[in-house]
Amino acid sequence: MTLSLTAIYKRVPSGIRRLSGPGHFCGIHRTLSWALYWTLLTLLSGGLFGLIPQAAGAAPQEGSPRLTPVVRAVQAVAPAVVNITSTQVIRGQNLSPLDQFFGTDFGRGPGFPGFGGPASPRKQKRESLGSGVIVDGKKGLVLTNAHVIAGGDEVMVRLLDGREYPAVVCGADTDFDIAVLQIKGASDLPAVSLGNSDDVLPGETVIAIGNPFGFSHTVTTGVVSALGRTIRSRNNAFTDLIQTDTAINPGNSGGPLLNLEGVLIGINTAVDSRGGGIGFAIPVNKARRVMADLMDKGGVAPLWLGLDVQNVDPHTAMALGLSRARGVLVVAIYPDTPAEKIRMRPGDIIDSINASPVRDRRDYLDIMRNQTADAKLRLSLRRDGETIALDIRPAPFTDDKARRLMHKLWGFKAAQTAGKVVINSVDAKGPSPFLQKGDVISAVGAIPVHEEKDLLQAFRRERMSGQVLMQIKRNGKGYYARLVP
Repeated sequence: MTLSLTAIYKRVPSGIRRLSGPGHFCGIHRTLSWALYWTLLTLLSGGLFGLIPQAAGAAPQEGSPRLTPVVRAVQAVAPAVVNITSTQVIRGQNLSPLDQFFGTDFGRGPGFPGFGGPASPRKQKRESLGSGVIVDGKKGLVLTNAHVIAGGDEVMVRLLDGREYPAVVCGADTDFDIAVLQIKGASDLPAVSLGNSDDVLPGETVIAIGNPFGFSHTVTTGVVSALGRTIRSRNNAFTDLIQTDTAINPGNSGGPLLNLEGVLIGINTAVDSRGGGIGFAIPVNKARRVMADLMDKGGVAPLWLGLDVQNVDPHTAMALGLSRARGVLVVAIYPDTPAEKIRMRPGDIIDSINASPVRDRRDYLDIMRNQTADAKLRLSLRRDGETIALDIRPAPFTDDKARRLMHKLWGFKAAQTAGKVVINSVDAKGPSPFLQKGDVISAVGAIPVHEEKDLLQAFRRERMSGQVLMQIKRNGKGYYARLVP
């Protein structure tokens, strides 16, 4: 409750108001002595200002029931939460009002440049908002989602106290939706403590802090709804997620999910668009491993089990005596690999990985791309009409292994030369006799190829496909070639 001078004036006895005139409460000093003036103010303070409650924001005393575990966690961690603005510079055109109404070709033609003259390019900026959390205050390292900074040319972070700094991207991996930023020009920043997401309990209270719809440092609470969830996007699958009913909205992405001890247990990453109350966070243990790989190696090492699979289509299901087509059929086991060590064999059908359904080859590859080197996977298999479960740990799918396997399956060798990837040998009896030495590989499927690592990554993703579309340049001309392994 706040009283204006006008309101105070109306509460002064009418006899005193006449001494100063209406609307001029401060004019009392014209007829009263200063001593009387201050005496009146003192009396009024007791009679009127006493109606005003204690100023908002007064800190509660230690032991107050207001200092709940949630409040304590927020007070401890909020200074380490940052708002992230990622700005992408795009080139557009200057459009006059006539251009916008009639189109850019109106009034332009031979000898007629148009009312506004030729359209001139200009730079425009497109901004996206997200959240992040400082995990190393000395180095200024921030953990966030890869999609928060995707395509950004400029990244700025803003702290709770209003300070704003530029940041650089140290590394990002879209398969895990994790990015690491480094704040420039700041040191000894507040940081969150990293917890252990392996001991998260369904039902325990959790806290999210973020920047939903631009509302800085918004706090929401909820509980852990479930663990080990898998969600699928258009091009990927994200596994082992923490599901929570904590309110998460656009702008929360990349912000921290905390337990009541105020330690980081996850990075908020997605919501189910079909309804409120279903959000997902990347477990901090996985985020920590991805962050270490990004900082130490520049990327996350690809993994594999050492096998090839194909879809179980209706014809395959009929041939195998299955009631319906589901899962993937193991067609090859490579020596000295995790699959061989646990005695998997061709003919096994993989139904699920860590309880995530494997409907087809794409599901299998997407789930495998979202694993880290120390992950322990449980495979649900069908073998000889029975369902069995096997535990397996993936192994690194190194570049050297990928090169050798590519030569065996695709029938050619390639190397990086002068900024392009060139074919240097082709097996005449292999699946790609149409290729020639000197051909330049510009793309495999939807993956552009600029360096050898791009080709090897494309091979890892497409090696089990029934056919592969390649873009080839020969003598300066582009061609499409269909490879059937």
